[in-house]
Amino acid sequence: MPLFRLDPRFPELFPDPLQTNGTGPACFGGDLSPERLFFAYQLGYFPWFSEGEPILWWHPDPRFVLFPDELKVSKSMRPYFNQGKYRVEYDGQFRRVMEECRNLYRPGQWGSWITEDLISGYVSLHERGLAHSVEVYEEDELVGGLYGLALGTVFFGESMFFLQPNASKFGFISLVRRLLVEGYTMIDCQQETKHLKSLGGRSISRKKFLTLLGDGIDGKINASKWS
Repeated sequence: MPLFRLDPRFPELFPDPLQTNGTGPACFGGDLSPERLFFAYQLGYFPWFSEGEPILWWHPDPRFVLFPDELKVSKSMRPYFNQGKYRVEYDGQFRRVMEECRNLYRPGQWGSWITEDLISGYVSLHERGLAHSVEVYEEDELVGGLYGLALGTVFFGESMFFLQPNASKFGFISLVRRLLVEGYTMIDCQQETKHLKSLGGRSISRKKFLTLLGDGIDGKINASKWS
Protein backbone atom coordinates (compact mmCIF):
# COMPACT_ATOMS: atom_id res chain seq x y z
CA MET A 1 0.00 0.00 0.00
CA PRO A 2 1.18 3.58 -0.63
CA LEU A 3 2.70 5.78 2.06
CA PHE A 4 0.50 8.87 2.12
CA ARG A 5 1.98 12.35 2.44
CA LEU A 6 0.04 14.77 4.64
CA ASP A 7 -0.66 18.30 3.47
CA PRO A 8 0.81 20.75 6.03
CA ARG A 9 -1.93 23.27 5.22
CA PHE A 10 -4.83 21.07 6.33
CA PRO A 11 -4.37 19.43 9.76
CA GLU A 12 -7.78 17.73 9.52
CA LEU A 13 -6.98 15.75 6.37
CA PHE A 14 -5.93 12.12 6.86
CA PRO A 15 -6.48 9.21 4.47
CA ASP A 16 -9.05 6.49 5.10
CA PRO A 17 -7.28 4.24 7.64
CA LEU A 18 -8.47 1.09 5.88
CA GLN A 19 -6.57 2.18 2.78
CA THR A 20 -3.25 2.51 4.61
CA ASN A 21 -0.44 0.15 5.53
CA GLY A 22 -1.24 -1.85 8.66
CA THR A 23 2.26 -3.19 9.26
CA GLY A 24 4.37 -0.07 8.79
CA PRO A 25 3.91 3.70 8.81
CA ALA A 26 0.68 4.83 7.16
CA CYS A 27 1.49 8.51 6.51
CA PHE A 28 4.34 10.96 6.80
CA GLY A 29 4.75 14.69 7.08
CA GLY A 30 2.42 17.32 8.43
CA ASP A 31 3.22 18.71 11.85
CA LEU A 32 2.66 18.02 15.54
CA SER A 33 0.25 20.85 16.22
CA PRO A 34 -2.52 20.19 18.75
CA GLU A 35 -5.06 20.53 15.93
CA ARG A 36 -3.47 17.80 13.83
CA LEU A 37 -2.98 15.52 16.84
CA PHE A 38 -6.64 15.99 17.75
CA PHE A 39 -7.87 15.00 14.29
CA ALA A 40 -5.36 12.13 14.09
CA TYR A 41 -6.54 10.42 17.25
CA GLN A 42 -10.18 10.66 16.28
CA LEU A 43 -9.29 8.42 13.33
CA GLY A 44 -6.93 6.18 15.29
CA TYR A 45 -3.62 7.57 13.97
CA PHE A 46 -0.68 8.25 16.26
CA PRO A 47 2.83 9.67 15.64
CA TRP A 48 5.88 7.48 16.17
CA PHE A 49 9.30 8.22 14.71
CA SER A 50 12.92 8.64 15.71
CA GLU A 51 14.44 12.05 16.30
CA GLY A 52 15.77 13.45 13.04
CA GLU A 53 13.34 11.43 10.89
CA PRO A 54 10.27 12.79 9.09
CA ILE A 55 7.11 12.65 11.19
CA LEU A 56 5.60 9.20 10.72
CA TRP A 57 1.96 8.35 11.49
CA TRP A 58 0.91 4.79 12.28
CA HIS A 59 -2.34 2.84 12.17
CA PRO A 60 -1.44 -0.82 12.91
CA ASP A 61 -3.48 -3.87 12.05
CA PRO A 62 -4.11 -5.70 14.31
CA ARG A 63 -4.51 -3.15 17.09
CA PHE A 64 -3.58 -3.87 20.69
CA VAL A 65 -6.18 -2.68 23.20
CA LEU A 66 -7.32 -3.28 26.74
CA PHE A 67 -10.98 -3.29 27.75
CA PRO A 68 -11.25 -1.90 31.31
CA ASP A 69 -13.44 -4.77 32.55
CA GLU A 70 -10.78 -7.27 31.40
CA LEU A 71 -7.97 -5.83 33.54
CA LYS A 72 -5.79 -8.48 35.19
CA VAL A 73 -3.94 -7.69 38.41
CA SER A 74 -1.24 -10.22 39.26
CA LYS A 75 -0.76 -11.57 42.76
CA SER A 76 2.62 -9.85 42.90
CA MET A 77 0.96 -6.45 42.49
CA ARG A 78 -1.71 -6.87 45.13
CA PRO A 79 0.57 -6.10 48.12
CA TYR A 80 1.44 -2.75 46.52
CA PHE A 81 -2.22 -1.75 46.73
CA ASN A 82 -3.00 -3.46 50.05
CA GLN A 83 -0.07 -1.70 51.69
CA GLY A 84 -0.56 1.62 49.90
CA LYS A 85 2.98 1.48 48.55
CA TYR A 86 2.43 4.40 46.18
CA ARG A 87 0.03 7.35 45.80
CA VAL A 88 -1.56 8.29 42.47
CA GLU A 89 -2.54 11.76 41.31
CA TYR A 90 -3.69 13.11 37.94
CA ASP A 91 -2.80 16.10 35.75
CA GLY A 92 -0.42 17.61 38.28
CA GLN A 93 2.84 17.40 36.32
CA PHE A 94 1.97 16.67 32.71
CA ARG A 95 5.11 18.07 31.09
CA ARG A 96 7.31 16.43 33.72
CA VAL A 97 5.74 13.03 33.01
CA MET A 98 6.37 13.43 29.27
CA GLU A 99 9.99 14.43 29.93
CA GLU A 100 10.53 11.41 32.19
CA CYS A 101 9.06 9.14 29.51
CA ARG A 102 11.48 10.66 27.01
CA ASN A 103 14.44 10.12 29.32
CA LEU A 104 13.67 6.48 30.16
CA TYR A 105 16.17 4.12 28.56
CA ARG A 106 14.59 1.37 26.48
CA PRO A 107 16.78 -1.49 25.20
CA GLY A 108 17.34 -1.33 21.46
CA GLN A 109 16.04 2.23 21.17
CA TRP A 110 18.30 5.09 20.16
CA GLY A 111 16.91 8.43 21.20
CA SER A 112 13.19 9.04 21.57
CA TRP A 113 10.21 10.01 19.45
CA ILE A 114 9.16 12.34 22.29
CA THR A 115 10.66 15.49 20.79
CA GLU A 116 10.19 19.04 22.01
CA ASP A 117 7.66 19.65 19.23
CA LEU A 118 5.71 16.58 20.32
CA ILE A 119 5.77 17.70 23.95
CA SER A 120 4.53 21.15 22.93
CA GLY A 121 1.64 19.63 20.97
CA TYR A 122 0.53 17.38 23.81
CA VAL A 123 0.94 20.10 26.43
CA SER A 124 -1.43 22.24 24.35
CA LEU A 125 -3.94 19.37 24.32
CA HIS A 126 -3.47 18.99 28.07
CA GLU A 127 -4.22 22.67 28.58
CA ARG A 128 -7.44 22.11 26.61
CA GLY A 129 -8.42 19.20 28.85
CA LEU A 130 -7.86 16.46 26.26
CA ALA A 131 -4.49 15.01 27.27
CA HIS A 132 -3.91 13.69 30.77
CA SER A 133 -1.11 12.44 32.98
CA VAL A 134 -1.03 9.89 35.77
CA GLU A 135 1.58 10.56 38.45
CA VAL A 136 2.79 7.94 40.91
CA TYR A 137 4.42 9.13 44.12
CA GLU A 138 6.39 7.44 46.86
CA GLU A 139 5.85 9.89 49.70
CA ASP A 140 6.54 13.21 47.89
CA GLU A 141 8.80 11.86 45.14
CA LEU A 142 7.55 11.26 41.61
CA VAL A 143 8.58 7.68 40.84
CA GLY A 144 6.42 6.72 37.86
CA GLY A 145 3.64 7.75 35.54
CA LEU A 146 2.08 7.75 32.11
CA TYR A 147 0.22 10.05 29.74
CA GLY A 148 -2.31 9.86 26.95
CA LEU A 149 -5.47 11.34 25.44
CA ALA A 150 -9.11 10.89 26.40
CA LEU A 151 -11.76 11.29 23.69
CA GLY A 152 -15.31 10.21 24.45
CA THR A 153 -15.07 6.87 26.24
CA VAL A 154 -11.70 5.93 24.70
CA PHE A 155 -8.34 6.52 26.35
CA PHE A 156 -5.25 6.48 24.12
CA GLY A 157 -2.21 5.46 26.14
CA GLU A 158 1.04 6.91 24.86
CA SER A 159 4.03 6.19 27.09
CA MET A 160 4.94 5.39 30.69
CA PHE A 161 8.01 5.51 32.92
CA PHE A 162 9.15 4.17 36.27
CA LEU A 163 11.94 5.05 38.68
CA GLN A 164 10.94 2.50 41.34
CA PRO A 165 9.80 -1.13 40.91
CA ASN A 166 6.32 -1.52 39.38
CA ALA A 167 5.54 2.19 39.73
CA SER A 168 4.29 2.54 36.14
CA LYS A 169 2.24 -0.65 36.46
CA PHE A 170 0.72 0.71 39.70
CA GLY A 171 -0.24 3.90 37.88
CA PHE A 172 -1.69 2.06 34.90
CA ILE A 173 -3.81 -0.27 37.06
CA SER A 174 -5.07 2.71 39.04
CA LEU A 175 -5.96 4.51 35.82
CA VAL A 176 -7.83 1.53 34.36
CA ARG A 177 -9.87 1.15 37.55
CA ARG A 178 -10.80 4.82 37.39
CA LEU A 179 -11.73 4.61 33.71
CA LEU A 180 -13.93 1.58 34.38
CA VAL A 181 -15.88 3.48 37.03
CA GLU A 182 -16.25 6.47 34.71
CA GLY A 183 -17.68 4.39 31.87
CA TYR A 184 -14.73 4.22 29.49
CA THR A 185 -15.05 1.39 26.98
CA MET A 186 -11.56 0.93 25.53
CA ILE A 187 -7.90 1.75 26.14
CA ASP A 188 -5.79 1.96 23.01
CA CYS A 189 -2.37 0.43 23.71
CA GLN A 190 -1.37 0.67 20.03
CA GLN A 191 1.03 -2.28 19.77
CA GLU A 192 1.49 -5.44 21.79
CA THR A 193 4.00 -5.64 24.62
CA LYS A 194 4.54 -8.43 27.12
CA HIS A 195 3.89 -5.97 29.94
CA LEU A 196 0.48 -4.85 28.64
CA LYS A 197 -0.53 -8.37 27.64
CA SER A 198 0.03 -9.51 31.24
CA LEU A 199 -2.45 -6.83 32.33
CA GLY A 200 -5.19 -8.12 30.03
CA GLY A 201 -4.47 -6.40 26.75
CA ARG A 202 -5.28 -8.22 23.51
CA SER A 203 -5.20 -7.74 19.76
CA ILE A 204 -8.26 -6.96 17.67
CA SER A 205 -8.61 -6.29 13.96
CA ARG A 206 -8.22 -2.74 12.75
CA LYS A 207 -11.75 -2.84 11.35
CA LYS A 208 -13.17 -3.76 14.77
CA PHE A 209 -10.99 -1.13 16.43
CA LEU A 210 -12.36 1.57 14.14
CA THR A 211 -15.93 0.50 14.89
CA LEU A 212 -15.32 0.64 18.65
CA LEU A 213 -13.47 3.93 18.27
CA GLY A 214 -16.37 5.48 16.38
CA ASP A 215 -18.85 4.24 18.95
CA GLY A 216 -16.67 5.49 21.80
CA ILE A 217 -16.19 9.00 20.48
CA ASP A 218 -19.46 9.62 18.60
CA GLY A 219 -19.33 13.34 19.28
CA LYS A 220 -18.76 12.84 23.01
CA ILE A 221 -15.57 14.83 23.57
CA ASN A 222 -15.64 16.22 27.09
CA ALA A 223 -12.62 18.42 27.65
CA SER A 224 -11.76 18.88 31.32
CA LYS A 225 -8.84 18.58 33.70
CA TRP A 226 -8.67 15.52 35.95
CA SER A 227 -8.18 16.24 39.61
